[in-house]
Amino acid sequence: MKLAVIGTGYVGLVSGACFSEFGFDVTCIDKDAGKIDSIRSGVMPIYEPGLEDLVARNVAAGRLHFTTELGPAVADADAVFIAVGTPTRRGDGHADLTYVFDAARELAGYMSGYTVVVTKSTVPVGTGREVESVIRNASPDADFDVASNPEFLREGAAIGDFMRPDRVVVGAETERAQDVLRALYRPLYLIETPILVTSLETSELIKYASNAFLAVKISYINQMADLCEKVGADVHGVARGMGLDQRIGKKFLHPGPGYGGSCFPKDTLALVRTAEDHDADIGIVSEVVTYNDSRKRSMADRIIASAGGDIAGKAVAVLGLSFKPETDDMRDSPSLDILPALVEAGAIVRAYDPKAMEEARTMLPDATIFTDSAATCLEDADVAVVVTEWNEFRALTPAHYLDSMRGKVLVDLRNIYRPEDMREAGLSYHSIGRD
Repeated sequence: MKLAVIGTGYVGLVSGACFSEFGFDVTCIDKDAGKIDSIRSGVMPIYEPGLEDLVARNVAAGRLHFTTELGPAVADADAVFIAVGTPTRRGDGHADLTYVFDAARELAGYMSGYTVVVTKSTVPVGTGREVESVIRNASPDADFDVASNPEFLREGAAIGDFMRPDRVVVGAETERAQDVLRALYRPLYLIETPILVTSLETSELIKYASNAFLAVKISYINQMADLCEKVGADVHGVARGMGLDQRIGKKFLHPGPGYGGSCFPKDTLALVRTAEDHDADIGIVSEVVTYNDSRKRSMADRIIASAGGDIAGKAVAVLGLSFKPETDDMRDSPSLDILPALVEAGAIVRAYDPKAMEEARTMLPDATIFTDSAATCLEDADVAVVVTEWNEFRALTPAHYLDSMRGKVLVDLRNIYRPEDMREAGLSYHSIGRD
């Protein structure tokens, strides 16, 4: 079976490489010739652990190909995956489906024989029907079905998530389309992965509903953390007590500066807009969107307060810029709210991230000083701030801070250290939701 994947962004590249690892012949397509040339030479456009080796292995095996030419790849394909971006549309918060519909319109003229067109991109309810209409209008005689197959890939763990998922969701309404998708995921069926077959609309909504629920859970524990600080409780004890209830579960109960990344911010907002369009009340999600934005902005105030209320002229060392560890993704990262606010307050901001420095340089204030290591970042700092919980920061001891810094203020926005260890060593240690 041959597959074509339109788009070599995060979803398209990971999915294409993993399908080729299953043994299928996969061609990944992108209009960006520079990106295709880089991938062919072994340079990945994103940082994802294990991806470079996975791509190289399957290219060498002759199963994975990269091209800018849509036509030949689509003509040979049994299934075509649309994995292009669906960013938030400026002005109204809806998902921008321009790239999805452009891809559907372009592929329509190249299909040869029965083809399943699969939306892998995260799209609002009803998009699959519109994709079908776009293709039908462009190619009335085409023999095809449209299916939905949302991705549930965590950045930093995407390959494992694809190879060993909690579930596979397939929105397909004809037996032919279902048979194709089942064949593609047979390697996962053999290891007893649940494969849920639904309607198009149900499949599309599962993705949004899942991400929104996790965003609600994150915001809930962040609000509990704020309450813990006021009443003298420990948010980690609260989270453990909650998580032991199997109806709740322990995952996504980690307090922090607010969620970011390529999915939760845009998906929660798009879900709210979809609900508004259909006169449905999902006020819980709407409140989470507002709360999370305000929480990220408030982190700078927390840092300034920890430094005595005035940070003008003080050197602040920021450890971690990406929205989470094991990725270079800066999209909607809390650092994009925190660092500009510190610069505006007069701080001298130095920053370091193991993987996101190149991307961060284009998104943070010009006054930001980028350093080449955590040690360099901490030199003579008055205040240190942990924004992203990379493992190399977890390994830092109190001595690393005390020996390098001029001041003693450490603001840990990810709670990666034990308060008693830091304070006993002489640091003025501040964390989230605990004494």
